[in-house]
Formats: sequence, C-alpha cells, structure tokens
Amino acid sequence: MEFTVSRADLVRELNLSQGVVEKKTTIPILSNVLVETDGDSIHLTATDLELGIRCSCPAKVKKTGGGTIPARRLLDYVRLLPDGDVQVKIQENHWASLVCGRSRTRIAGMSRESFPELPQMPEVLAEIPIGVLAAMIGKTVFAISTEESRFTLNGALLVLRKGGMVMVATDGHRLAMVESSGELPGVGGAYRALLPRKAMAELQKLASESDPAAIVRFSGDENHLFFQLGDRLLLSRKLTGNFPDYERVLPKEHSNMVTLEREELRGAIERVSQFSDERSRAIRVRVDQDEVKVHSSVSDTGESEESIPANYQGTAVEIGFNAQYLLDFLRAVDDQQVSFLFKDPHSAGELRPGGEKPENYRYVIMPMRI
Repeated sequence: MEFTVSRADLVRELNLSQGVVEKKTTIPILSNVLVETDGDSIHLTATDLELGIRCSCPAKVKKTGGGTIPARRLLDYVRLLPDGDVQVKIQENHWASLVCGRSRTRIAGMSRESFPELPQMPEVLAEIPIGVLAAMIGKTVFAISTEESRFTLNGALLVLRKGGMVMVATDGHRLAMVESSGELPGVGGAYRALLPRKAMAELQKLASESDPAAIVRFSGDENHLFFQLGDRLLLSRKLTGNFPDYERVLPKEHSNMVTLEREELRGAIERVSQFSDERSRAIRVRVDQDEVKVHSSVSDTGESEESIPANYQGTAVEIGFNAQYLLDFLRAVDDQQVSFLFKDPHSAGELRPGGEKPENYRYVIMPMRI
C-alpha cells in the first residue's frame, strides 16, 4: 500500500482515534490504527472492542491495500513533522515507511488480518444535530457513577421519541435530566438505550470538530449504537441492564424556591468548600429571609461562611450538600440565574437554570447529614 496525505489532515483524524485506542492491552493489535485505501481517500479505524471509530481523509493513492501502525507513536511522530505532504508506504513485512521533506522514518506495524472487524451500521433511526446532542451530554455526563460495580449507572439513558429526546444520568446521590424538544427526522416510536460514558466523551470530541448544526445519523442494533457524522463513524457497545425508573425519583413538588445569581453562588461555594471535609465535601446551605448562607467547617482546618442576597420570604431551612455536586451543575449551565427548589432538610433538593422554572433541565441532589 502506498499513498500521499496532507500532514494536517492526518493529524486531525488520528487525534480523534486516540480516545478509542486501547493504551494498556493484552491484545497488542488494539494499540494500532488500521489504515486502508479507498479510491482517493484513506480510512483510519481504531477500536478497544467496546468503542470503535472510523475516519477518512483525502489522499493520493498510488497502490491500494491496508495495514496497521501503532496509533500513539504514529500521531506523536507525524505531529512533529513540518507542514506539507507525507508519503506513506506499508510493505509486505508490515513495516510502514514515512517520508516528509528530508525526514525518513520506519515504524514496525502488524498484519491487518488480526484487526477486529467493526459491525456494519444498520438503518438510520434518527437524525440529531450534533450541537444539541453535545449540549445534552455536557449537562448529564458528570452525574454518571464512577463505581464499576454499578454498571447500569456507568452511562446515561438516551430516550428518543416523537417530539424530542431525553438524556438522564445518575450515581444514586444525584440525578441530571435534560430534555430537547423538536421533531427528529426518522423517529417513529420510542427508542431507549444506555450510552457508556466513554462514548459520550468521544461524541463531545467529534462535536468540537464540527459545525453545531451538523447532523448525526443515529442507529442501533441489538448490541451496538452508531453515530455517523459526515465521513466519521463512532460506534459503541450498549450497556446492558435496566436503568432506574428516573421519573419516580423526580420530585413532584417543592414548597419553596429561591432564585440566585449563578456566578455569586458558584464563587461562594468554591471558596467555602476549601474548608470542607476532603472526603465528604459537605457544606451547609441555609436559606433565610432575603439571604442564602453557605457554611463549612473542619475542626482542625478552619471554617468559612458566605452570604448571598436572595428574594426569599419563607421559613428558614438548613440543608447539607456535597459541594462538588453543586459545583458540577453550576459549571455546566451558562444562565445568569439559577433556581434552587426544596421542601425540607430531609428531602431531595433541585437545581434548574434560569429564574423561571424551566422543565427541560432538572438536577436533583440528595441532602447529606452533617
């Protein structure tokens, strides 16, 4: 196989494969990227058997074929080359030779025969703007459980239905739910799937390289989910198991609500949480007449308290929360104001963006005993 490709194009597409390539593997071929020629372009494929990505870039193909090259080493080297064209030749012994200007390099590759074959994408189920999908991921991904034992919570629930879609993530201590309204071409009935955290991170990476209005063609089979964005295809194994009934967790009503300036609240929590317990990250939030106080103390470290003006006339309530959980939400939204809804110190609190009560993004957080 022999072809010439632009260094910039090759670096851009190789970058996208790095999150998928298996770094520490007992199967050496998974550390490699599969390079194949196709007409006047090359295809780059990477997989860790859970996630796979296939990208393309234009090239002048002199001789067709394919081979695999260590993905990390190839990217690290090509990135250091001067701008221009790179001539790549993969020989019968699987070694790849690269020529760019006065640079000449050989990299030991492996036979393409042992590289896993990715499943074919089935019929498209929906067409989703990548900007919408990435925004939904950004508002839920931080609430995913990091405990490997709770595998059904190691991803987010994606629900497609007529009139829009929903994404929900929870780790048992908090729940983030975001809804997007608007017809999705192709969606007939409801479709549910558990999308792993790693796939969500790769979709955000693809989104950062694309126009927010670009369309993702989404599909799924029994075991995999497929996301096609232009010439790039990301596929992921579905998580198995049953996601909790999130609608039962969502509070039906709150007797109290206070609206706060997001940046004021974020800054106060960031400062006060410096004096919270390192493990529990616990702080106290006291809602009182016309103000909200944020307080934390650790006996051998110190204590801190801040007061934020608020329009509130109800009964004074003090609730304990994990500061990091509050900050995750406050960093995920960009609205000027946020609403804090609550019932009593023992019930789940809820945060929503904006000063009204929008239903399209709800963040439910369990209180802590302090």
